[in-house]
This record gives sequence, C-alpha cells and structure tokens, in this order.
Amino acid sequence: MTQIGLHHFGENVNKFEEELSKYVGAKHGVALSSGTAAIHMALKAVGVTNGDLVFCSSLTFAATANPIIYQNATPVFIDSESETWNMDPKALEKAFEKYPNPKAVIVVHLYGTPAKINEIMEICKKHNVPLIEDAAESLGSTYYDKQTGTFGKYGIYSFNGNKIITTSGGGMLVSDDEERIQKVRFWVTQAREKARHYEHKEIGYNYRMSNICAGIGRGQLKVLNERIHKKTDIYNRYKEGLKEITEISIQPIPKNTVPNHWLSSIVLDTRSKVKPIEIIEALEKENIESRPVWKPMHLEPVFKDYDFIQVEEESIAKKLFENGVCLPSDTKMTNEEQDVVINKIKSLF
Repeated sequence: MTQIGLHHFGENVNKFEEELSKYVGAKHGVALSSGTAAIHMALKAVGVTNGDLVFCSSLTFAATANPIIYQNATPVFIDSESETWNMDPKALEKAFEKYPNPKAVIVVHLYGTPAKINEIMEICKKHNVPLIEDAAESLGSTYYDKQTGTFGKYGIYSFNGNKIITTSGGGMLVSDDEERIQKVRFWVTQAREKARHYEHKEIGYNYRMSNICAGIGRGQLKVLNERIHKKTDIYNRYKEGLKEITEISIQPIPKNTVPNHWLSSIVLDTRSKVKPIEIIEALEKENIESRPVWKPMHLEPVFKDYDFIQVEEESIAKKLFENGVCLPSDTKMTNEEQDVVINKIKSLF
C-alpha cells in the first residue's frame, strides 16, 4: 500500500534536480524558488556571515549582489574586461592585493557569455577562496566544452520567466559537495529536524521549488538545446545584419566558449553620433522593447558606499552600461520581426 502522508514534495522536484544536474555535469543539485535563493544558499553554505567580504562582478543584475547583504556581509565590486564583458581577472587580482581574505568570489556569466573562468579559478585557488558561479543567464553555455556553473564550488541557475528555460519562477544550486547540498536542502525546507513533532535547531527558509514548477522545468529541459540553437541564430542574424555599421559591435564570443546567447547585446563606439537612447526610443515607436545593458552595481545608489576595483582608467562596466543596448532576443521572434529591428537600427546611421 502507498504511504499516505500529510505533505510531500513530489517526484518532479527530485527528478528535475537529477535531470538538470546530469545535463550540466554536476553531481548534486537542489531546486529552489529562485536563482536569488540559490545565491543566498551558496553564500550561507560557504560560511559567509557578518562582516565578511565577498568579491562580486559589478556588471550584473542586483539579484547577484543582494544576497551578500542578506548575510550581513560586505560586497567589493569588480570591474569587467572588454573581451567577454565579464569579471576582469586583473581587477580580481588587484582586489586580493587590497583585501587578502574575502570569504567568497561571485562571478557572473553575463547574457550567457562565459567569463574567463580558468584565470578566475586559478586566482581563487591560489588564495584558497571558494568561487560561486552565477550562471543564471548562461545555462547551456560551455567553456572548453564544460558547462558554466560547474567550475566553481557552487553554480547557480535561474528559471525566471525571461530565462532560456523557465519554471515561471525558480532556480537551482549545483555542487559536487554532497554534504553541503544536503545541508542546503535542510535549510530551504525550514530547517526542520527529523522528529515526530516540529523541531527546529537552526533558522530555515521557505526556498524549495514546488512540485508543479519542477514539472514545468522537466518539460522545458527537453527543449533547452533547441532554444540555444534559436538564440544562436538570432545572435548571428544581428551580427550579420549590423556588420556594415562600423560604430556598432556585438558582444564578443571569446575563444573556446560556446555561449547560449540568452540576450544579444550591442555596444556603440563612444564616438558614435547615434546614442543608445536613440536606438531604444526608435524601436519603442515601433512597439519593440529594448533596454540598456545592466547598470553596474557600484553605480547603483543602494551600493554606493561599497568599494569598486578597476584596472583601466575608465571603468569597462560603466562604459558598457553607457554605450550598450540589449536587443529583442525572444526565441518566438520571427526572422521578419528581427529584420524590422535590424532595419530600424540601420536607418539611424
């Protein structure tokens, strides 16, 4: 007879964890309510607490940095480099010179393009500091044929509504450290001890993914490679369609990386007569949404008191924000619709 219980997470959650971990090549995963929750738990799992320093990519969405504050820790933001738009290994080295003992490093794979992860890993190993990979935007992207999110001690993925696959809202934390993943699984189910009654010795969180969301995730995982293929087509069409405009360059693809091209983004030459806002407004008139590149965390009012480490005279992250535009990249977009975007942009030059 099947056991009748009061509550059960259900088959889909376990299966989704197994299937996603297998896809990326991680040993263990725990499905959570968001990518933000996954970053929060990664920080907690490495022992980040009051007053600790955490080095973090500046050019990212606030969800990367907010969990550092949840743990009462102090972020130190790191500038980008222009070859990947991601964390600059030289700036990371400089941060270690200034602050030799951070508790963790969070690197972001922006818009699906892998960071210079080998160099970053080397630096983290040398200083014996765990690396957390924010692969929220880069599920399916590879660096030297290895999936982003599987290089560091922890990798995080997001299945938010706008991501390459979605569970409507959700995230996943992956790691090869079984003991820590089990511990996270305990924390995210309200840290309930094994007892007949409700027993709690630690503060817990209501961060576990629901069975329904996990079921959606399992279905979406089946079309992930197809989505990556479509996103790559979109990127290539933009690259080809805009190549005559010398003032525009598209986010570069570094050697030995295969991005998922989650979002196709361009950057304008600083000398360009046309400014990003003119592109955004021209597309808006056609009812087409585009937007600026992420505003770097060190420029956000909420983080203005935290240190920012750069090696270039002018911050690369700031330059990308001021000159960049994220173009429509939805997999449902037709070639004709994409041509409208390309032709509209070309008409401005």
